[in-house]
Amino acid sequence: MNRKQKQLSMFFAAFILTITTMFSGFSMEAEAAEGQLGIDAEAAMLIDADTGRVLYEKNSDVVLGVASMSKMMTEYMVLEAIKQGKLQWDQKVKINEYVYKLSGAPGLSNVGLTQGEDYTVKELYEAMAIHSGNAATVALAEVLSGTEKNHVEKMNKKAAELGLKDYKFVNSSGLNNSDLLGKYPAGSPEEENVMSARSMAMLAYRLLQDYPDILKTASVPVLKFRDGREYKNFNWMLPGLIYQYDGVDGLKTGSTDFAGYGFTATAMRNGQRFISVVMKADSKDSRFAETRKIFDYAFSNFTKEELMEKNFQIQDKKTLPVTKGKADSVKIQTDKAISMTIRNGEKDQYQPVLVLDKKKLTKDGELTAPIKQGEQVGYLTVKTNNEEKISFLTDSGQKEIQVPVVAAESVEKANWFVLAMRGIGGFFGDLFGGVADTVKGWF
Repeated sequence: MNRKQKQLSMFFAAFILTITTMFSGFSMEAEAAEGQLGIDAEAAMLIDADTGRVLYEKNSDVVLGVASMSKMMTEYMVLEAIKQGKLQWDQKVKINEYVYKLSGAPGLSNVGLTQGEDYTVKELYEAMAIHSGNAATVALAEVLSGTEKNHVEKMNKKAAELGLKDYKFVNSSGLNNSDLLGKYPAGSPEEENVMSARSMAMLAYRLLQDYPDILKTASVPVLKFRDGREYKNFNWMLPGLIYQYDGVDGLKTGSTDFAGYGFTATAMRNGQRFISVVMKADSKDSRFAETRKIFDYAFSNFTKEELMEKNFQIQDKKTLPVTKGKADSVKIQTDKAISMTIRNGEKDQYQPVLVLDKKKLTKDGELTAPIKQGEQVGYLTVKTNNEEKISFLTDSGQKEIQVPVVAAESVEKANWFVLAMRGIGGFFGDLFGGVADTVKGWF
């Protein structure tokens, strides 16, 4: 083969590759991500933190141990109680004998707590959120719900309320029940908390949506406690720690023999925030390495873009017909823009979908005057060119990319005389049309 033939062959191969890529579109996205990332963990997810759009998933519905990542539920419940005025940050909590003994149990993550001494809710919360203090978590569970048993029941109820689907909480801390000094609140003696990666991502999503201030504590790399000691955050991807990663500011690690090593993380750069979940990695180090892969993939491949601007009009649906109005049509448009996190360079893969409110239309598809400017007549959403579903954490996630379509102008109702004349005109029009058709039939 001569040089020109080789060049022609290479050009043809590149052309075929380009065409194949163009037409493969979204159907290849999940497979490409799976191949690119090669996540070495039992389950994993990548979520857009603003909308809950799923950008990557691996075994996302498999139920696995979550260990201390389950403390995020107690964090949520503490923050909720603070917001509702049922709990105060400076409220005093006296340490009982059981919590004291648990805080000194060997091999468990804890800050030292003194029996009979008062600690504030804030101190215990920081010990739980920053250093994953197990005894501090139990103390908070007791102050929130009276007993840890009651608290576990509330954790399960709250999970259902938040939209989690695959979960079971048997204690507040995420430890194996066998580590709780014989006082496990629910389940069997060897049982642990379990969740799917999807439910874990949902919990993180709701935490960030409902209580974004959680990051003020979750992002603290070192806890300086009242005992004079410093306790490092187990999230080693925070600034100043050994696996620091630009933008990481939360959330929670977890590990037990049953759960392996897990990490639910969040990171933000240039206003773009993602949530990552890694479950059942095989070491402390690998859970951070796999999380780095996921975030590298996220920040390199996805950007939030405006798909449809405010006042957008679909080309062949710029107006709707109007009956009984001074005008026979009305302009319609969106009242806000549609934005979504998408893969770089794929904005043209999305197209608008108009859904009209059938309750406002006659059987002939007309709006009935009067119509006020700004009145909603339906909504606009988007779909991919190949009709592939845009996946969100919940079934209601699709509403995140729906915007109202409204009348761009007012149309007043025509007065009785005009309507009567139209009726007469329509009658004679139909009459003469019928006569004309009959005459044509003669010939």
